[in-house]
Amino acid sequence: MAQAVAVAKPPAPPRRRRASATPRRLPYLLIAPAALLMLGFIAYPVISVFYYSLQNYNPTKPWRNGYAGFDNFVHAFTDDPIFWDTLTFSAKWVFVEVGLQLMFGLALALIVNQTFVGRSLGRALVFSPWAVSGVLTSAIWVLLYNSQTGITRYLADMGIGTYGTSWLSDTSTVFSAAIVADLWRGVPFFAILILADLQSVSKDLYEAAEVDGASRFKQFWHITLPHLKDAIVLSTLLRAVWEFNNVDLLYTLTGGGPAGETTTLPLYIANTSVDAHNFGYASALTTVAFVILLFCSVIYLRLSKFGSESK
Repeated sequence: MAQAVAVAKPPAPPRRRRASATPRRLPYLLIAPAALLMLGFIAYPVISVFYYSLQNYNPTKPWRNGYAGFDNFVHAFTDDPIFWDTLTFSAKWVFVEVGLQLMFGLALALIVNQTFVGRSLGRALVFSPWAVSGVLTSAIWVLLYNSQTGITRYLADMGIGTYGTSWLSDTSTVFSAAIVADLWRGVPFFAILILADLQSVSKDLYEAAEVDGASRFKQFWHITLPHLKDAIVLSTLLRAVWEFNNVDLLYTLTGGGPAGETTTLPLYIANTSVDAHNFGYASALTTVAFVILLFCSVIYLRLSKFGSESK
């Protein structure tokens, strides 16, 4: 008798499960805490500033508080000469600082990009001032500018200048002294960003240029600068915004003096809010500064064609 052969049935196909929505939502759930923190610490203060810019708000004079409309803005543009003086000085400060920092930062980046003995130590020394805070930078330069123990004392010993000279209290020298102090901290910022972009330039381009007989200047002008365009545009924009909002260094170094010679618009805003307790007017000035920075940033990016391929 033939033995019956049992034929195994093929296993049933697994039941298709509905795709869970949790994996797709997981990235949003993970970034939700950070987004909420940013909303609380950034968005809320910004909205509050816009709100108080339309108010008369002074805690020391509560009977005058209330809705002001655009009176604070009208007062700033028509009846406050200090606003225009500080805005003019802020523009001068940003233009001079960013221009000099870019020039020296580019030169330093080109130098430390070369191969030489002790390059790592040289880079560390060049970049170290960027790690120093603004207040500590001010303290260092206040000591250097001290009329009794600083630079002017040693210059007077060599017959240059007179004893007791203070560059920070003289209206003819305070701007240059503040510029030098901030250069010491700001130049490494450009050097770091430009050096990072320099290291991505292909060496073959320079070798081909040398074969064609191009000089060092032509290699720099036609190879290096076009490659560094976006890095320069971005670094100058970031640094311009930073310098415009510079408060810590100038406040610690000069306090806005002498005679208001080094008072920037943000420093004037800080004095108006903290010292005068006029938070409504300070909020209006902050809003004006925000609009100015936003407008200038957009125009600068459009004119520089940031992100476009250079031809």
